[in-house]
Amino acid sequence: MLDELTYAKEMLRRGGYTLFLCSEGHVTFSEERGIVPLLALTETDEWQGACAADKIVGKAAAMLYVLLGVQAVYAEVMSLPAKTLLESRGIRTAYGTLTDNIINRSGTGLCPMEQAVQALDNPADAPQAIREKLTQLRQNADKV
Repeated sequence: MLDELTYAKEMLRRGGYTLFLCSEGHVTFSEERGIVPLLALTETDEWQGACAADKIVGKAAAMLYVLLGVQAVYAEVMSLPAKTLLESRGIRTAYGTLTDNIINRSGTGLCPMEQAVQALDNPADAPQAIREKLTQLRQNADKV
C-alpha cells in the first residue's frame, strides 16, 4: 500500500492537478494555478496531519502548509526557503527540483507571493500578507 505522500504525488501527476491533499481517505484537489486554492484551505482545520502534493512550493505556500498542520509536502519545484521552513516545523519534504527561489511567471524576478512573505517569520501572518498582495495585483491588472 502506498503511503499518503506517495499517493498525493501520484494523484498530482496522474490527475493533472496543481494541488492535491489527502488524509485518511479524505481528499481535495485543484487544477487552478497559483496560491489561491491553498489559501482558501487555510479557512478550515480539516487538514491536520494530511499529506500534500503541489506543483510549486515557495516560502508563501510553505507558511500556509504550516498553518494547515500537514505532516508532509511534496513539490515538483520547491524553494530552499520553503524546505527550510517546513523541515524546521517537523514537516517531511520531498521534491522533484530544489531551487534557490521561486520566480514570477514572466521570469523577471521573485514571485509576488514570495515578496509578500519574504520578511515574515510567523506563518500566522502569511494569509493576510498574501491576500493584500493578491488585491494589489488585481488592482494593477485592472489599470492595464
